[in-house]
Amino acid sequence: MGFRLSKIYTRTGDKGETGLGDGRRVPKDHPRVEAIGEVDTLNSQLGLLLAGLGEQSGACPGLEEVITVLAPCQHRLFDLGGELAMPVYQALNEAEVQRLEAAIDLWNEELGPLENFILPGGSALIAQAHVCRSLARSAERRCQHLNAVEPLQGVGLAYINRLSDLLFVAARLIAKRQDIAEILWQAAAKP
Repeated sequence: MGFRLSKIYTRTGDKGETGLGDGRRVPKDHPRVEAIGEVDTLNSQLGLLLAGLGEQSGACPGLEEVITVLAPCQHRLFDLGGELAMPVYQALNEAEVQRLEAAIDLWNEELGPLENFILPGGSALIAQAHVCRSLARSAERRCQHLNAVEPLQGVGLAYINRLSDLLFVAARLIAKRQDIAEILWQAAAKP
């Protein structure tokens, strides 16, 4: 692939609009741009999680499997951003959704049933996985809002939904692999 950005700033967005891949100019707070932004934020936070997993994988070899499953998700999120920026472009397919489901099923077998609500925390990696999970839900809401305004094609909504599920299970698996007890929610005392 050749160079695509010869200049980082164009000044074309200085008045609050941006260009989409189909040539349209829309306000920067358009639902499509909001969805792109949430997916980008998730991708950045996922990068932070992957960096942390990489730093800890030497001390905890079980984290390599988590990296192997999550690393391709950054690329697929970039694909999803492309689909959102260019409405006729389709990059994601059902096989990607199935890949996430297979990882969820495999990891859930190892983890066993969830017996209580859990809180984000226990280690920086566990908490970061939960940050990613919550951002995936936010991105899903933004994509769903866009879908109500301009119907989306393809499996993007299913992918982002499944990714949030995967990140929840990944947080639990990281806790298990790090041998850290999950923080169980405790209901407030009743008056």
